Amino acid sequence: MPAGSEPAGLRLPRTWRPLGPRIAGAVAAGVLVLMMVFLWIGFDDQTRASVTPFQRGTVVALGLLIGSAILALARCRAVASQDGLLVVNGYRSRTYGWAQIIAVRMPPGAPWVTLDLTDGTTASVMAIQSSDGQRARVAVRELRALVDRPDAPRDR
Repeated sequence: MPAGSEPAGLRLPRTWRPLGPRIAGAVAAGVLVLMMVFLWIGFDDQTRASVTPFQRGTVVALGLLIGSAILALARCRAVASQDGLLVVNGYRSRTYGWAQIIAVRMPPGAPWVTLDLTDGTTASVMAIQSSDGQRARVAVRELRALVDRPDAPRDR
């Protein structure tokens, strides 16, 4: 994309991240940690002494598993650059050239944006989630403007 060819008011690189899931993840992680700490403090000395190292390890492993799931949701992002769109969904990332993207869709009731690709497949973009309301609608308009601009190369 030539310099200065971004849609009006949109500078590249541009990053979109989901707000609701990030807030929910942070709150859930905080509540989980506080709950476990207060539960452990609430046990009497005899109960704490009866907990085996294996049981402690199981609780720690479960906490790490839940934490990794929350982190996966918090990592989601989409980064538009001159070369294309980087989509990070959880722990997987994929870069799409602008020529590969035919359309950007988020029909009513859909949880997040879907990209229609030139090879006939679709790709989810969890970084733009409908639960974010107006913020998501603005992000969809911005992404569509980048995909639909007249100077975008096409592989159709």
